[in-house]
Amino acid sequence: MRLLYAEDEAAMAEAVADILTFHKYTVEMVDNGQDALDFAMEGNYDGIILDIMMPNMDGLTVLRKLRAAGDHTPVLLLTAKSEVADRIEGLDLGADDYLPKPFVMEELLARVRAMLRRRESFIPEVMEAGDLRLNPSDVTLSCGGHSVQLQNREFQLMEVLMKKPGIFQNTETLIISAWGYDTDADVNSLRVYLSGLRKHLAAIGSKAEIISRRNIGYSLSWE
Repeated sequence: MRLLYAEDEAAMAEAVADILTFHKYTVEMVDNGQDALDFAMEGNYDGIILDIMMPNMDGLTVLRKLRAAGDHTPVLLLTAKSEVADRIEGLDLGADDYLPKPFVMEELLARVRAMLRRRESFIPEVMEAGDLRLNPSDVTLSCGGHSVQLQNREFQLMEVLMKKPGIFQNTETLIISAWGYDTDADVNSLRVYLSGLRKHLAAIGSKAEIISRRNIGYSLSWE
């Protein structure tokens, strides 16, 4: 698997590249946002690891330009632990996942494996529930004449919610559906993605709501 890794902290970049290479990934490194954008646009990568804080161009701008150009290569954002707003903006711009700094290498490897596994997974035919259509061919969620393109994790969460409309599903079920079994993702990670999906539902004019019940879980409802 071929990865592009953009990080301007030299010591961290070297350590991460070494561990990824040891685990049989081919890694190309850049240390600024402009190079990250140029390499991503010209290369053929299976995934991109993108630090937000970089010289020349920040990671969110790189991501925005990639998605605007129609590049849907999976992106894992590296964010400062306290910058929740950056994480939410990154997901809204089209990131597939985020990992707050500082992190342990085992978690980074797990996130990369999950990102690449989702990229290769087969997704079944168009799903319909209520006023919604979920289309795997272009990874879109539609209502009437309006649609929005989802990222992989958003797609998987919406898929599991639409399979059982009106039924509350616990957080563990939803986390496994989107992150897999080998993950350290928690309820806070889940809430960030569900918040993004709620925004998408409002944007396309759906009557659907993702509702929650304490200690029970989440459900997709049209009531």
